Amino acid sequence: MLTRGDDYPIHQTPEPIAFAGSDRNFYDRYFFNAYAPDGSVFAAIAFGVYPALNVADAHIAVVKDGKESCLHASRILGMERMDTRVGPIRIEVLEPLQRLRVVVEPTNCIAADLTFEGRAFPVEEPRFVKRNGPRLFMDYTRLTQNTHVSGWVEVDGVRSDASGWLGTRDRSWGIRPVGAPDSQPTPGGGIAGFFWQWTPINFADRSVYFHNNADPDGTPWNTRAVILPDGAGPHGGHHTDTATMATDLIPGTRHAKGGVLTIPMDQGAATVTLKPKSTFLMRGIGYGGEWRHGALKGELAVAREDLDCENFDRADMSNLHIQAISEATLSVPGQPDQVGVGVFEQLILGPYRPLGL
Repeated sequence: MLTRGDDYPIHQTPEPIAFAGSDRNFYDRYFFNAYAPDGSVFAAIAFGVYPALNVADAHIAVVKDGKESCLHASRILGMERMDTRVGPIRIEVLEPLQRLRVVVEPTNCIAADLTFEGRAFPVEEPRFVKRNGPRLFMDYTRLTQNTHVSGWVEVDGVRSDASGWLGTRDRSWGIRPVGAPDSQPTPGGGIAGFFWQWTPINFADRSVYFHNNADPDGTPWNTRAVILPDGAGPHGGHHTDTATMATDLIPGTRHAKGGVLTIPMDQGAATVTLKPKSTFLMRGIGYGGEWRHGALKGELAVAREDLDCENFDRADMSNLHIQAISEATLSVPGQPDQVGVGVFEQLILGPYRPLGL
């Protein structure tokens, strides 16, 4: 089956681009977040295609005054991956690797028009490959890019001007669990535990990125920290795989009340002190819940969901995956401290001994 993608030099197999290989969990996703510099308004968007499931979905969530207003959309993909629209939500690639636009046509009292412009060339993270017993759990590539944001978001007739906002976008593709779980479990293939932290932070003249996937004993299996000045090219910035995050949990929960990232450098260690200010529940853009990524909802389905992201059950499995909108202080030896803003994403499933879980 030929589709529009076949006229671009992007094939990765001898087959038409409509076919992504044999793994039903193959996906290809955009993610964006955008926020006012003081963190008072926050928006996040996800858009994914699942070629083997023949599904596409998109989501936007806006956090303001402790409320999270979400719009979900899902459709049958029709094997056409170049159509980056699901219902009222669409993605426009204005300049590859530099400028992208997200448009949400007014639906259920939610609308948006946001443009994301990269502050530097995107960071390619180490390839994520993880097996659980005999089973391939993850195998994907991701790029991450902090951005300047312009445009607006609107909820229930109240429009927020996004001029001067900051944010982060990422693109990932490969294999992750998507859609409905398999009906037959694999002996020896269950997940023992999953630990994830991600902290893309915007400062005045640079970005700081850190992520860590670790085993239950605390051993990282994929980690990287980057300090990237504005305007840096593909090989710019300071990269290290030996950064560490000291995390202080909210008592009785799996969410952090703060953290200190330490990044080794030639002139001595840099630190980033993170102070969460508010919470974004990731299920608002399809990371779990009824509108999980890849779920089959029929030819086209669109719905609004409203969440309380101040007074929620932190022990509920559907609320474990969050991004904490955070103030951050960067301290580099020989330089004045900088205060910035970003997110502290967290997901801890099962045991994690370094934090007593």
